[in-house]
Amino acid sequence: MITEPRIPDPDGFYAALLAAHEGLGEAQSADLNARLVLLLANQCGDQAVLLACIRAAAEDPTTTTTP
Repeated sequence: MITEPRIPDPDGFYAALLAAHEGLGEAQSADLNARLVLLLANQCGDQAVLLACIRAAAEDPTTTTTP
């Protein structure tokens, strides 16, 4: 799983993501996120990486300890 930033224009990407959610209700926004996750997962195509990403995203950052 790659965790280093690789998006050339992260601020532009974030702005586009926010713009895609403009005017949507909570359910529509959740549906958009679900579709986006599935499209990006398909682009990756590596199930082991995808499962590692699910585990990493599901970790509670408030309980993570640092050495």
